[in-house]
Amino acid sequence: MSSKKYIQIVTTVDTEEKAEKIAHTLVRDHLAACSQVIGPISSIYWWKKRIEKQSEWLCIIKTRRDLYKAVESSILRHHTYEIPEILAIPISEGQENYLRWMGQELSSKLDAETEQLNEDEK
Repeated sequence: MSSKKYIQIVTTVDTEEKAEKIAHTLVRDHLAACSQVIGPISSIYWWKKRIEKQSEWLCIIKTRRDLYKAVESSILRHHTYEIPEILAIPISEGQENYLRWMGQELSSKLDAETEQLNEDEK
């Protein structure tokens, strides 16, 4: 099973509630097979010509490469930052059974919806 079609997406938000909302929404909508929320973490970064420090919560999202734009759109609907961090990291290797499980969870609802749309167009 090829791992190259899978990615991890990371984003950070300022509250645990927002992180859990993003994580839950992506899994519920089958845009992510799994989302993890980690935090609080300490982020230090440049913002408007100043060094800032803030507590944040990190979301790690496991998905397929072809779902990136849909995941990004969903994150942006729930995100409050002016410029949110949304980064995709390729998965170069992975345990075969885990990758198979990811594929099943990501395709089940989306494939059914695509079939329904195709039927409706006929």
